[in-house]
Amino acid sequence: MDWEDCMKFRVNRSAVTRRGLGLAVTGMAAAALFAPGFAWAQNSTSANLAMVGEPQSLDPMASTADLVGLIMQHVYEPLFTFDAKWAVQPMLAAELPKMSADGKTYTIEIRKGVKLHNGRDLDAEDVVASLKRWVEMTPRGKALGKSIASITAKGPLTVEIALSDVQPALLAHLALPSGFAGIMAKESVANPLVDFIGTGPYKFRERKPDQYVVLMKHDAYSARSEAPSGYAGKREAKIDELRFIPVPNANTRVEGVVAGQYQFADQLPVESNKKVSTASGVAAVLTMPYGFPYFPTNTKQGPMADAKIRQAFQMALNDEEILLAGFGDPKFYSVAGEHFPKGSPFYSTAGVEKYNKGDAAGAKKLLAEAKYDGTPIRILNSKQYDFHNRMALVMAEQLKAAGFKVTLEVVDWATLIQRRGDPALWDVYITHSAFLPEPMLSPPQLGDGAPGWWKTPAKDAALAAFNSEPDPAKRGALWGKVQQVVYDEVPYIRAGNFASLSGVSAKMKGYTPMPWPAFWNVEISK
Repeated sequence: MDWEDCMKFRVNRSAVTRRGLGLAVTGMAAAALFAPGFAWAQNSTSANLAMVGEPQSLDPMASTADLVGLIMQHVYEPLFTFDAKWAVQPMLAAELPKMSADGKTYTIEIRKGVKLHNGRDLDAEDVVASLKRWVEMTPRGKALGKSIASITAKGPLTVEIALSDVQPALLAHLALPSGFAGIMAKESVANPLVDFIGTGPYKFRERKPDQYVVLMKHDAYSARSEAPSGYAGKREAKIDELRFIPVPNANTRVEGVVAGQYQFADQLPVESNKKVSTASGVAAVLTMPYGFPYFPTNTKQGPMADAKIRQAFQMALNDEEILLAGFGDPKFYSVAGEHFPKGSPFYSTAGVEKYNKGDAAGAKKLLAEAKYDGTPIRILNSKQYDFHNRMALVMAEQLKAAGFKVTLEVVDWATLIQRRGDPALWDVYITHSAFLPEPMLSPPQLGDGAPGWWKTPAKDAALAAFNSEPDPAKRGALWGKVQQVVYDEVPYIRAGNFASLSGVSAKMKGYTPMPWPAFWNVEISK
């Protein structure tokens, strides 16, 4: 699969007919749909969007969880974003920045007349306050912060970022919707956030934990003029209210979108593809590749702090079996040790001979050399992403065959996000990332301070060389050395690539599949 093919979407659409909502709705979904807070004008439109669970936070800088970014990208906007080809484009910035000859100073002009949700015009001081908060709070911001000498306002609509060393991925970092550098009103900046005041096409209305998050149309939204492309270009709130409803049970999401209870259902189990594809009034949308499952290891504390035990862990895994357990059908996954596909400037086969080994005997030998004492390896995972749990079950059996003792710790996703921040509570956890074209965007373990706490001289040297080279062609070659260190030191294991299955109502028009589903430029037919 080459780079161009990797960024295409495959969509299976079923026959569509209008279907009523005359089904009984129970439990949490019912509370969400019929709560008093959901009253709206007769001619208004709304969308019920079934998410995998409850967002840990509504602060886009307080969590790197995809669910937080997915929701709050509608409220907060970045200076820059990605278009349909994953090229960086301006969003709140008027244009791409002017750079000094040495690549260390970025001058960014802010669009004039952009309205914040409190009615005030956005200015450079809002941007400075937001970016400083991002640098202080987020794993990627903290990593970049070591290279940021200053962030200052040079005029009402001009911001300057001065670097101490070259950071070629700076704009891509600022564009990422996960743990992202969303721009907020300076008077709202606090920790924790109390007021959610951004510039997006939707503004925050209400949250009831375990029931819903409601966003409402921002009537004074200042859209760009360019044609929509990916996350870039013109954004328009065509739906008056977006209701993000936590539906942790995957089968409930399937049944709800098939019944017309939800207009969108995220992260459906792959085995539901046939049911959703053949149902009337709903389309099965397959995004391939959506992302990659990966397994961070705790390099700070416990058994996995020993590099040789991590190497035994890697040697024990048959990634193909794990992917099969997670996704069931090869059309939903691909076995690939290369972190980037052919056609990408970052394609490399460095270290891939250590991928997908499934060598229990070799792993036992490494464990003996490491004098592994039988301390259980705690695999933290969640059934809210069904494929995470299925992969964990197969992983556990492979590790046991190699001589590991294993404990499976199954929790809800919000608890997993909380626990992974404490090195005393886990050894391996199961997660996934969207597929992105810039290596420094994911996984966060490539930065400093992310759960796993990987920091070694080899990592620092490889990343320093990679991140100090502004020439894209030369950066591509240097990525191979980083990938080699990942295979050598095993801070995480990247299992392969996978597709995402979503269900979309036939009444929802204009939806474009993207790793973080977005609902601007989408409308609901009546």
